[in-house]
Amino acid sequence: MGWIDKANRRIATGPVGRWFKLDGCGHPKERKGSYFFTEMRAGLATFFAMAYIIAVNASIVSDSGGTCVCNEPVPPSGIPCENNTEYLLCVSDIKKDLVTSTAAISALGTFCMGLFANLPVGIAPGMGLNAYFAYTVVGKHGSGPVPFEVALTAIFIEGFIFFGLALLGLRQWLARAIPRCIKLATSVGIGLFLTLIGLTYAEGIGLVVGGTSVPIALAGCPAEYKDEFGQCPDSQKMRNPMMWIGIFCGGVFTAMLLMYRVKGAIIAGILLVSIISWPRTTPVTYFPYTDLGDANFNFFKKVVDFHPIQNVLNVQRWDIGGYGGQFGLALITFLYVDILDCTGTLYSMARYADLVDPVTQDFEGSTWAYMVDSLTISIGSLFGTPPVTAFVESGAGIGEGGKTGLTAVSTGICFFISIFFAPIFASIPPWATGCVLVLVGSMMVQAVTDINWKYLGDSLPAFLTIAIMPFTYSIADGLIAGICLYILINSLVWIIEKVSGGRIVPPNKELKDPWTWRTEGGIMPPWMGRLAKGQKDFWRHTPPASVSDAEGVSERIDGKTVGSDKDTAMATGRSGKPE
Repeated sequence: MGWIDKANRRIATGPVGRWFKLDGCGHPKERKGSYFFTEMRAGLATFFAMAYIIAVNASIVSDSGGTCVCNEPVPPSGIPCENNTEYLLCVSDIKKDLVTSTAAISALGTFCMGLFANLPVGIAPGMGLNAYFAYTVVGKHGSGPVPFEVALTAIFIEGFIFFGLALLGLRQWLARAIPRCIKLATSVGIGLFLTLIGLTYAEGIGLVVGGTSVPIALAGCPAEYKDEFGQCPDSQKMRNPMMWIGIFCGGVFTAMLLMYRVKGAIIAGILLVSIISWPRTTPVTYFPYTDLGDANFNFFKKVVDFHPIQNVLNVQRWDIGGYGGQFGLALITFLYVDILDCTGTLYSMARYADLVDPVTQDFEGSTWAYMVDSLTISIGSLFGTPPVTAFVESGAGIGEGGKTGLTAVSTGICFFISIFFAPIFASIPPWATGCVLVLVGSMMVQAVTDINWKYLGDSLPAFLTIAIMPFTYSIADGLIAGICLYILINSLVWIIEKVSGGRIVPPNKELKDPWTWRTEGGIMPPWMGRLAKGQKDFWRHTPPASVSDAEGVSERIDGKTVGSDKDTAMATGRSGKPE
């Protein structure tokens, strides 16, 4: 393998190596252990871990109906046009558009994240955010309070608000200022929300359905046995062969691969169920001999094809006057959830890649990362997709050795290639992705063990956040409930303590998670500090000894500015790292 080592060294000393700070490039902050071919392999691992989003996002968002118009009255089930062939054909076209949209925006955002922020992180339409968009804001088949086009307008505006927050450094501060228990509970609640989606009809395996005498009922029967309320007769429950294929081939099989850390395990499970469901002569086919099945199969037969975005491209509607309250609620929720989701994932991935500065708790390229994410959100809304966010599956690439933006660049190229396989991704049935949602949900709820359950002022708001999200089928309701209860309980405790002169306090108040609006590293971004000091080239970083490149400030020892490890060592008489 000597030629690989030679190629790695040659590339490291060239323009590519210097831009991405590969090991051996000579940059003061070169990333040790980063090599070109390792980064390429890591990028492939990240793509295979993330690629499921192409099919899953298209499936979830198309459930909103997109720009299709349903003129039927709302049936007792609450979901209009469930059996309208013309409408379902239109939704099928929306799904094909969204396959292209998802792949395209993931390719653009991930490539730019690697190129400009130099982080090994992939970005794509976020799980949880797409569910909130499709089932709460727009609603199944457009049954929600806000039309598809108006919801995309909210996302477009959100992206530019994020851009301003990133430019001013406020996005990072806002994320740090949110109470820790609510941050953790949001992840857990979204995990349960995704699990419920994966278990239901149309979006998943069809194991549960909304009940009549009870809120949720056991289902799992073939579609032809469901009554007008979507209920299954007792004699047919749990007899849907598609559900069992989804459970065993998409769920148990994928879980076993994940246990043995097989790369691309989620993709393997989705493909296995899809391949089983593609033949038209089986009872589990995704292409039955109906008008809808024929249309889907004719598109599937193309295999390799570029499907242009026709129905969801640049369809924003700006007459939002009639949706003021709901529009504002959707906008605020998108802002809040995306702050938590993207910032939390970026921090965890940067820490995993050992890129977080121990002094400022910032990571190199953070401002660029936030700005790329923000602009991609707005561009994605023009493509008809929900907000994009950083993906925790990027950890697969980092685990393969990815340390620089080259990992994300190679992942973005893979997403670009996938655009030309739209017929394959558009033909993945929902029962192939239902158990994937359950598995993703199980990964997200792991944060529940980190919640402070010892103090009621932290645990109760966190628990309410977790419970309300799936039970109301709304991330927004869960967030509002948790934050309001946190403010109410802890404000009352503070008031009682002040009024009583500190004599009446909860016995275990010392167990409360600390909270302050003051965050280490300050609120404003480094470039504003340099501008305030009169530095003419304030956009340039001045590499310091003890602070990350993202901060761009110098430490002063005994009145002397120290700008290098050597200077620091001379001034302190130590190894170059002031305490």
